Amino acid sequence: MALDDPKTLKTIQTKLLIGGEWVDGSAGTTIPVENPYDGSIIAHIAEATAEDVDRAVAAAEAALPAWRALPAHERGRLLLKLADRIEEETADLARLEATDTGHPIRDCLSLDVPRTALCFRYFGGMADKLEGSVVPVDAGFLNYVEREPIGVVGAIVPWNFPLMFTSWKMGPALAAGNTMVIKPSEITPLSTLRIGELMMEVGIPAGVINIVTGYGHTAGQRIAEHPRIGKVAFTGSTATGRRIVEASVSNLKKIQLELGGKGPNIIFADANIPAAIGGSAFAIFHNQGQACIAGSRMIVHESIADEVIERFTALAKSIRIGDPLDPETEMGPLTSRLHQQRVLSFVEVAKEEGGAVLAGGKVPEGEAYAKGCFVEPTIVRAKATDRVAQEEVFGPFVTILTFKDDEEALAIANGTDYGLGAGLWTNDLTRAHLFAKKLHAGMVWINCYKRVHPASPFGGVGMSGYGREMGFEAMREYTQPKSVWVNVDANLPPFYKR
Repeated sequence: MALDDPKTLKTIQTKLLIGGEWVDGSAGTTIPVENPYDGSIIAHIAEATAEDVDRAVAAAEAALPAWRALPAHERGRLLLKLADRIEEETADLARLEATDTGHPIRDCLSLDVPRTALCFRYFGGMADKLEGSVVPVDAGFLNYVEREPIGVVGAIVPWNFPLMFTSWKMGPALAAGNTMVIKPSEITPLSTLRIGELMMEVGIPAGVINIVTGYGHTAGQRIAEHPRIGKVAFTGSTATGRRIVEASVSNLKKIQLELGGKGPNIIFADANIPAAIGGSAFAIFHNQGQACIAGSRMIVHESIADEVIERFTALAKSIRIGDPLDPETEMGPLTSRLHQQRVLSFVEVAKEEGGAVLAGGKVPEGEAYAKGCFVEPTIVRAKATDRVAQEEVFGPFVTILTFKDDEEALAIANGTDYGLGAGLWTNDLTRAHLFAKKLHAGMVWINCYKRVHPASPFGGVGMSGYGREMGFEAMREYTQPKSVWVNVDANLPPFYKR
């Protein structure tokens, strides 16, 4: 979609959404939202406190009975209307997301906004498709299991894909009949707030969705510990995920965690090398590498390593870095100054451990990049046990490792605590299926990488978390089973005979 004026934004929403009203935070304080391209302030958003979270939970509780009782197809109809409105607002949402996050506008137009609409449309259609089951039990009895909404759900959205992840959590939660309190990252809250406006436009009732913009240690902490929230869905770092689990014990709420990753991306000797190089570049450099599923470890067979490294390095150096609102830009800035510094710090870690920096590892030269949070596409040759091959960098930073045989490739791939996504490139169908079975990961891509769809479950194992986004699995995550027993014609003798 072409943009008439790529730098013009509509009015930006900055307040909290509680009970269908846009309101200031109770403390009256605000949080500045910074443009990662030039350091300018885009807006000042209301800072939610624990008291504001309490108000949002109360509003969600008040809205729950009517929303839960609404016929499922009616809930679905509203989500389908929302998907339509998102598509109508594609240009504005893309500008907003690119400005707030640093995503290149071309990615926002072709991936972020369409995927958001697709997710709401999928779960809009799913709302009246979730079925229970009948269990074969003792003669004379009927036992059926139905799925019920959990109640009030808390959701905490990360800063790397705020628009898309908002839909991943809202879609199944609302389709299943829950109400929500959602906290976007204070770094990138603007697209989530815009979705809140669109929800009100299409007629989703007041209080069904409540949006609180605040810091993790206050608003996020209160969501995690709140005694009347029945579930928390969180996407973010493993360290924060641990703290959410600890805070949740007040009422033993259900927790769903989509956490960090250190994705292995294995290139075998028989791979289609041009396809593997192009796919591997997308795997790590899309969204500046700020993706939990990024293919951040390239594991290459030693017989083709020199060729792969040479061609991959040339491609990385050719990536166009610049203004995210320029349609020609292929890589924008990282989303915050603090994160830029963290990513660059791993370059020094690599050097200290004896790694070789083959490309990047610094801020691009030139005045155009001085004010932004830029990092060049970075390629490091290292050992499998080095920190840069074990810890999540979460940036345009890929570690290249080599292997001699399949056994070593599998050992390297499974040699971290993470288990989110993994990829492999081979023309050997038997090997592909064997590796898909043996890789310690919640998702495996064969001759591709980072493919996602609302119908396909998304999530990890190990330190990458538990629970699943998307598909029927997500609807189960946002519901709980109830087993109902009916005595149809069983003749039960007295248990206690008198």
